[in-house]
Amino acid sequence: MNTKLINEQDLIDKLDGLINGWENETVEFKEANKDYDKEKIGRYFSALSNEANLKNLQCGWLIFGVKEKNREIVGTDYREKKGLDKLKHEISLQSTGGISFVEIYEVHKEEKRILMFQIPAATAGIPTGWKDQYYARESDSLVPLSLEKLDRIRQQGSRDWSKQIIRGATIQHLNKEAISIARKNYKDKMNRPHISDEIDNMSDEEFLTKVKLIQDGRITNACMLLLGNEDYDYLMDNPPEASWRLYDLDESIKDYEIFKIPFITLSDRIFLKIRNLTYRYMPNQLTLFPSETKQYDMWLLRELLNNCIAHSNYAIGGRINIDEENDQISFRNPGTFLPGSIEVALQKNYTPPFYRNQLLAETMVNFNMIDTQSMGIRKVFKILKNKYFPMPDYDFSVGNQVSVTVYGKVLDENYCQVLFEHPNYDLQTVFLIDQVQKHRRITSEQVKYLRKLNIIEGRMPNIYISAEVAKSLNEKEQYVKNKGFDDAFYKELIIKYLKQFESGTRNDFRNLLWDKLPDSLDDNQKENKIRNILYSLNRQGIIDRVGKSAKYAKWVLQN
Repeated sequence: MNTKLINEQDLIDKLDGLINGWENETVEFKEANKDYDKEKIGRYFSALSNEANLKNLQCGWLIFGVKEKNREIVGTDYREKKGLDKLKHEISLQSTGGISFVEIYEVHKEEKRILMFQIPAATAGIPTGWKDQYYARESDSLVPLSLEKLDRIRQQGSRDWSKQIIRGATIQHLNKEAISIARKNYKDKMNRPHISDEIDNMSDEEFLTKVKLIQDGRITNACMLLLGNEDYDYLMDNPPEASWRLYDLDESIKDYEIFKIPFITLSDRIFLKIRNLTYRYMPNQLTLFPSETKQYDMWLLRELLNNCIAHSNYAIGGRINIDEENDQISFRNPGTFLPGSIEVALQKNYTPPFYRNQLLAETMVNFNMIDTQSMGIRKVFKILKNKYFPMPDYDFSVGNQVSVTVYGKVLDENYCQVLFEHPNYDLQTVFLIDQVQKHRRITSEQVKYLRKLNIIEGRMPNIYISAEVAKSLNEKEQYVKNKGFDDAFYKELIIKYLKQFESGTRNDFRNLLWDKLPDSLDDNQKENKIRNILYSLNRQGIIDRVGKSAKYAKWVLQN
C-alpha cells in the first residue's frame, strides 16, 4: 500500500483487512473511549514500529475505537484534530530519531468514529525506542524488545537505500561532467598533493570504486543520484526530482522548473533561478547608516538544499521542493527529521544517531557538499544570528516531511537590538527570542528564563520582545561614552560618510565623531584622536587629502 492513504473508502477497506487479520503483531486495537495514556501510546509506537521492521512491512497500526477482545466497533472520543496534531509532536520528542506517526486518520464506520494511527517501520539498523527503552509484541502482549530481535534489527545496515545496487546500470549511464566535478571536489576536500596525483591517474571507474559509489563493479543508488545521466533515471525505482517555484505576492506561481539527476550540480542549477537582492536595514541604534547585505547567504542555502539531498527518504518517493516567495525561501524533503527537534540539533555536542542514507551522506562529505561534523544546522543559525536576521523555521507537522523556511528580511527591530546588545547569547536562547518575535508559543519555564534576562514583556500567551530594550541601549551608549569604540568603528563611519557624500572636511568628521568619542578624553585629546584616525586611513591607502591646509582640506576616498 502507499505510505499515505487517500480517501475514506480506502481507509475503511484497510480497517476491515486489519480486523480480519487479527493475530498480526503489527496491529493493536484499543477501545480508548475518551482518553488513553500517552505513555502506553509511546510504548505501542515503539513495539509496532519494531515489529513492522522485522516483518519487512512499511508500517504498523494502532486502532482506537475497536474492542481488543471481540473486534466490536465501539467508536472513540479520543482527542480532536488539534489534539491529534499535538500528539504527533509529543511522540516525536521522546522517540528514537524524533520519528512520529506517518499519519493519524479519522474514519467513520457504522456511524462511529475510528482513529487509525499509521506507525512507520523502524529504520534499517536502528530500533525504534520510546524514552530510550525498546519494545516489541509477543502475541497480544507488550514486552521489552528481546536481544535476539534487537540484534536482527541492528544487523540491517546493508539495507541502506543509498548503498543498494541498481539493476542494469553501468558506468555508461553516468554523466561525464558530473564525474569530473566529483573528482575536483574530492581533491579539494582531501587537499593533499599525493591524493590529487593518485586520483588523476585513476579511471572514472577506479575513482568511483575508491569512494564506494561503485561496488563489485555495480552502480549504487548514491552513485546514480549524484552522478547519473537524467536520460537513464528510469533505472531507479523512484527517480528523484527537485522542483523550484517562484510565487507572486498574491501567492500564484510566477515561474517554476523541474530538476533531475545528477544532484551533485543541483544547488548550482537551482541557485541560478533564485533572486538574491540587496537588503538595507538598521540593526541597532548606534549606527548612522543602514547596513547592506544580500537577503540570503549562499553557503546557508547550499547547506540546507544539500541536507535535503542527503537526508531524503527516497524509498517512499516524492521530490525535494524549493519555494521562493517575496522575502523567504522554503525547502521541503520527504522523510523525518533525524534529531527529532530543532532544539536537539542546536546542542553543542549533538551527533546524529544514524544517517538515513549512510553511503550518500559519507560521499557528500567527501565531495565537500555537506558539513563534516554534523554541525551544519548550528552554522546556519549562527550566520543568521550574526546578521540579526530571524532564525529558520523548521516544520514537522506534515507526516514524513521536513520543511525549513529562511527569511530574507528583518521581522522585528527589537529582536535585532537584543541580539546586537547581547552577542554572547547562545543559540538556544536566540531560538527562544526568535519564537517570541514570531508570536509562537513557548513553555512557561522558557518564559521565566527570558523574563530573567529582562527582554520580554506581556502575559502568556501574549508576550513580546520588550520595548525597554531602548533603555538598555541608552545605558550601553553611556558605557560607550565612558569607554569609547575601537578605531575600526570610527574608520567605518568615515568611510560610509565619504561613500555617501563623496568628500568631507575635518570639521565634518568632527561633527560625525565627536559625541561618539570617550567622555574620558578632553577636547584636545578628541581633536588629536580624529586627526590620527584620518592619517591612519591615509596611510592605509583608503582616503586622500585634497588641499594643503590640514584644517580646511577635503578628504576623499582613493580610486
